[in-house]
Amino acid sequence: DDQPPDIRQQTVERELAALSALQLRPTELDLRCYAGEPDALREHLAGNDALWVRGGNVFMLRHALHVSGGDTVLPDLLRRDTIAYAGYSPGPCVLAPSLRGLEAVDDAAAVTRIYGASPIFDGLGVLPYAIVPHCRSPDHPESAACDQVAARYAAADVPHRTLRDGQALVIDGATEAIC
Repeated sequence: DDQPPDIRQQTVERELAALSALQLRPTELDLRCYAGEPDALREHLAGNDALWVRGGNVFMLRHALHVSGGDTVLPDLLRRDTIAYAGYSPGPCVLAPSLRGLEAVDDAAAVTRIYGASPIFDGLGVLPYAIVPHCRSPDHPESAACDQVAARYAAADVPHRTLRDGQALVIDGATEAIC
């Protein structure tokens, strides 16, 4: 993500502690460590039952997936149903066909500032619709911006699903539910 290293580290530690409290055995996977190494990333992911994708900037996540080869590895693993995918905020957003519209919430130019690369607006295409998180979630600072993205999607007939904080989109085969 585009947070300062100390803030990023605190956030990672908080996430690992929360997942450990659920009796899971999480480890950090930093996609930056797999730049140009998609086979190593595939091998690492194949050794896990699930992948938890934490919050941050959707464009930074998309860039990291591209540079690591995760944008081909991850959709393949999901199609073959060899790993469960979970997360929040940009985690589900990146699964959409496109990230267009989300620049109203996340800073797409952060990719250029930090990596000197153009932001990628194509999503992974795992889902046939966009995800808009934090909708109708007044305690979240991005809620109003996300509500506006959802309204723009609706006005333009862009297929999408909205999620309030605390909700989850659960997909099991052909069954899909927002819980």
